[in-house]
Amino acid sequence: MREYDSAGIRNVAVVGHGGSGKTSLVDALCFAAGNGKRHGHVRDGTALTDHLPEEIERGFSIALGCAFAEWMDSKINFVDTPGALDFQGEALAGLSAADGALCVISAVSGVEVGTDRMFHWAVERDDPVLFVVSMMDKDSADFDAVYEQVKSQLTSKVVPVEIPIGAGANFSGVMNLFTQKSYLYTTGSKGEYEEAGIPANERERFDRYRQELIEAISATDDTLLERYLEGAEIDRDEAISGMKEAMKRGDLFPLFCVSSENMIGVRALLTEIVQLMPNAYEMEELHGFTGAEGNNSVEIHARDDAPFAAIVFKTANEQHVGDVSYFRILSGSVRNGDEVYNATRDVAEKLNHISLPLGRERIEVSRLHAGDIGCIAKLRNTHTNDTLSTREHPIRLPELRFPEPLVHFAVHAESRNDEEKLQQGLHRLHEEDPTLTVHYEPETHETIVSGMGERHLDIAMATLQRKFGVKAELAKPRIAYRETLTAKAEGQGKHKKQSGGRGQFGDCWVRMAPLPRGEGYLFENKIVGGVIPSRFVPAVDRGVQEAAARGVLAGYPLVDFRAECYDGSTHSVDSNEMAFKMAGILAFRAVAPKCKPVLLEPLDLLEITVPDQYLGDVLGDISARRGHIHGTEPVGDGRHSVVRAVVPHAELHLYATPLHSMTHGRATFTRRFAGYDQVPPDVASKLIAEHARETAEANT
Repeated sequence: MREYDSAGIRNVAVVGHGGSGKTSLVDALCFAAGNGKRHGHVRDGTALTDHLPEEIERGFSIALGCAFAEWMDSKINFVDTPGALDFQGEALAGLSAADGALCVISAVSGVEVGTDRMFHWAVERDDPVLFVVSMMDKDSADFDAVYEQVKSQLTSKVVPVEIPIGAGANFSGVMNLFTQKSYLYTTGSKGEYEEAGIPANERERFDRYRQELIEAISATDDTLLERYLEGAEIDRDEAISGMKEAMKRGDLFPLFCVSSENMIGVRALLTEIVQLMPNAYEMEELHGFTGAEGNNSVEIHARDDAPFAAIVFKTANEQHVGDVSYFRILSGSVRNGDEVYNATRDVAEKLNHISLPLGRERIEVSRLHAGDIGCIAKLRNTHTNDTLSTREHPIRLPELRFPEPLVHFAVHAESRNDEEKLQQGLHRLHEEDPTLTVHYEPETHETIVSGMGERHLDIAMATLQRKFGVKAELAKPRIAYRETLTAKAEGQGKHKKQSGGRGQFGDCWVRMAPLPRGEGYLFENKIVGGVIPSRFVPAVDRGVQEAAARGVLAGYPLVDFRAECYDGSTHSVDSNEMAFKMAGILAFRAVAPKCKPVLLEPLDLLEITVPDQYLGDVLGDISARRGHIHGTEPVGDGRHSVVRAVVPHAELHLYATPLHSMTHGRATFTRRFAGYDQVPPDVASKLIAEHARETAEANT
């Protein structure tokens, strides 16, 4: 295929709520342009950018997919992103690789939570956004209602550029407000249309929307506004140019309509993408970093004659291929076989078989230019967020910050023989999806896998079994409770053992007392007169610590206390370090129960951003979870509040699910460790009883 330089490349992320028709639209656009071999469908698993077995089985996107369409001497790179909130990390990665966004909205469902979230993420990145109302052929499709929803819920700067002719089964074409013509389509074609005038029965509606469009464009440009007020006609080219400039500034967001199923409006949308979206050369300059410490800033422009720099925005592991790295070239060009430098990891990589991604296919090319998106297989030491450049001009680009995982499970292989394969497989899945994290929890002796939601982790486990042959089980993680003391006490620990020959003798008196929260453990040697030789006192300390690790009440570590060894006795023959360590253990067991021990539980600080209409429900739910609300304050647009509360960790397992249900997915939250506090007596009694039952079962 032909080569495209940065002026001929458009990079567009296709975003929106799950089920809004993003993948179907990308498939239709590529099919209409002739780059897609067939018109695929999500429902039968033939859509161009949904090709993972998990995607085909479930009927929705899980990972971002790349494809391209050649149209009007331009190459449009589409990055199809998942709409489900569980996979928002993939959507963010897709946005990072693009210069603009197609925000797809179902004509039936309208603006949903994913629409809101992805639109605002694109705006935060200063990306121009083009709205597309999809599924206009479906029953109950309502373009005007969706337009009003976008205007009231997302942005008042939205303005239609195309309006539909009919709806549902009667959707037959679109009227373009720029060209002032109708495009009538034949169902079942590749999107071909007949050009016609505006139907007489649509003239009044057309004129109303046309007037709105011209007024909106003129209001963003002083020259156009002056001409408009003088009564001059704003022609098509002026209107398109004014719209493009307004989109760059975030002053206008055009609205279009299509039916991907029937290929209606698809070709017209391709034309408008080329005309309105910025090409790669027009993108804002980026800032990278050079130098050993990465503290020297350098501007990066999409020019072929600039030093090579590219960012890896996605890593996918394919069976029989290995890792495939997807990258966006930000400056310079690269040829097949070139050696590049991974400045992130200080390694060299050879780029063999550079390809263009087209769904599951990869089309090998000899060269890629600044601004383009490509992929390469089998890089040895390159991963997502790495920067590729040259040794002569090493550059590191700012890394994309992925959202923190919200849901945590303990994971173990069904077969003990697969534990090593489990760890390797989870590591590889994290390389593909940075929002899936894994760590070992030493206090509970569990491997914890974390993700954005329950569905995210369920699919990860299915992928683990398919790719690596490991069947794993998820379970609720154990809570890292602790124990502490609330009073002082003292007592004796005496270990005496005689069984013929040399015996064992250790005798110590220990005083124990609580320390302030977080102070840990302190041991003091208060022996006077050498009643215990100094060489044996550290053994008493080790014994106390060993016993404290097993706790008093429920088997959890005892923390924040002081132990003093102040008296004891010794035997000239039978005393040794082991005997005094046992004496320390016995002293702990004798004294700790008299110090009024209590259980401590970990607490998390929650910060929840919630629409005000759901604030009361969220606050009530926090109280029901034994949480303490520290305060609320308005944020952003004045229709949201941030709630700060400290909640027991044990009460937050799968918290994302009920919060999503309460707020219809419109609340977000973060959580971080906030310390320990005493467990209420009723909860403590249940934990103690459970520990006693488990101990009894283990001993039978």
